[in-house]
Amino acid sequence: MLKIDNLNLHYGSSQILHDISMQAELGKTTCIMGTNGVGKTSLLKAISGTHMRSSGDVSLNGEGLGKLPAHAMAQLGVGYVPQGRDVFPLLTVRENLETGYACLPHSEHFIPDEIFELFPILKEFLHRRGGDLSGGQQQQLAIARALITKPKLLLLDEPTEGIQPNIIKQIGKVIDYLRDRGDMAIILVEQFFDFAYEHADSFVILRRGAVVKSGAAGTLSRDELLEAVSV
Repeated sequence: MLKIDNLNLHYGSSQILHDISMQAELGKTTCIMGTNGVGKTSLLKAISGTHMRSSGDVSLNGEGLGKLPAHAMAQLGVGYVPQGRDVFPLLTVRENLETGYACLPHSEHFIPDEIFELFPILKEFLHRRGGDLSGGQQQQLAIARALITKPKLLLLDEPTEGIQPNIIKQIGKVIDYLRDRGDMAIILVEQFFDFAYEHADSFVILRRGAVVKSGAAGTLSRDELLEAVSV
């Protein structure tokens, strides 16, 4: 689904990512891990087109992509749930979801029932403003908004951050459901080790903006992963 070769990213004169190579497959959850400041969020932004990579090749479904901005990547099927959620606080839940229509033909401008099956609270709060929701409810809204665009690749940046345990469990079930559906590749950036270890099919470990370890879940032990993500 997604293949990255030798991706580099600069912020001004500072190089943030160094020759990143990785892939994410359909029906699999790939978890990017590492301590704070190693470039995990920057990598998701480079994949999504939010930040323009300096060099490197990115292909989606076997087709090479140029340096496309975020809206073009979204139209190609890349859904991005950023750290901090970025819910529109003054728009209602319905209006927040409807912003995803921009990536869809007019005939698909509706909220699928599946959204409310995955996140029942959103149906109850359709007319409530995004800014009035709790952190966990906002996270559910942010994921649902990305799903409205019918992504082929879903990027999740720290979906458990600041969320109560029952919502973390629900989000884990949603990730597993989307993975098992088999029509989507998922890339998860996650600091909560137990959550990542439970839900990931493969791991990419970053340190100082470079990949230091990667592999399928079955080939990396829990102790290896813990050591790799420790300071």
